[in-house]
Amino acid sequence: MSTLPKTLTLDTSTSRANPTPQPMKRLTVPRIRQRKGGEPLVMLTAYTVRQAQLLDPHCDMLLVGDSLAQVIYGLPHTVAVTMEMMALHGAAVVRGSYHAAVVVDMPFGSYEASPEQAFNNAARLLKETGAAAVKLEGGRVIAPTIEFLTHRGIPVMGHVGLTPQAVNILGGYGVRGKSDEEARTIVDDAIAISEAGAFAVVIEGVLESIAIEITRKISCPTIGIGASAQCDGQVLVSDDMLGMFDRVPKFVKRYGDLATQYSAAAKQYADDVRDRSFPTQDQIYKG
Repeated sequence: MSTLPKTLTLDTSTSRANPTPQPMKRLTVPRIRQRKGGEPLVMLTAYTVRQAQLLDPHCDMLLVGDSLAQVIYGLPHTVAVTMEMMALHGAAVVRGSYHAAVVVDMPFGSYEASPEQAFNNAARLLKETGAAAVKLEGGRVIAPTIEFLTHRGIPVMGHVGLTPQAVNILGGYGVRGKSDEEARTIVDDAIAISEAGAFAVVIEGVLESIAIEITRKISCPTIGIGASAQCDGQVLVSDDMLGMFDRVPKFVKRYGDLATQYSAAAKQYADDVRDRSFPTQDQIYKG
């Protein structure tokens, strides 16, 4: 049973979390699909309203990734993520965005059993979040499920190569496709889910030659993460890109150092409180 409110009225004139939106038209799945071979698609992860507001003007898509397991909840991997987590964070990101198409990861265990299970859970996520699409991991095995969903009005983004939800089988997060057999499997997986109706495919953690081959062979856009600049777009975990963690994968380029800024600001605040230089007269109400 969902715990989300049936209605929610936002006072955009007074709420710091919901400022008046800028007038712009949200990107649609068909428009994203049409970008194949054109201007590269920009996607970043988002998990909160404020994060969505800051990223939205610069992105074509915002991914509510199950990476929130590590980023938000401090879990060791994505296997423990629940539908409730994805629904709540997905709804927050939709409320905070007005331009980007929002895609929500379906968590491990929510779609593998049958196409019918996948439809019920995907429909729930779209209803409760207002997102444009869901993302599923897997290749040929999951292709019939993708076809089932797309034929019933649920846009699906695929995900091949390094699939984090399969970490227990893969034995870690190493680069995929080093053997000829595995490389061929990854390419075949991407072709299968593209033909099943996926509107885009994330290619993660593979040798560059594999990503280039997939991009050339499938009809929908490819979104690289640890793949190739020749993909039709790129995605990163925002917190990695912004320097929130000490350790990041090889394929991440840091565009900021927010961890240092957070720590420095907290230290300055703590020092000011302890020496009673905060609050000053500017932060105090007088009668």
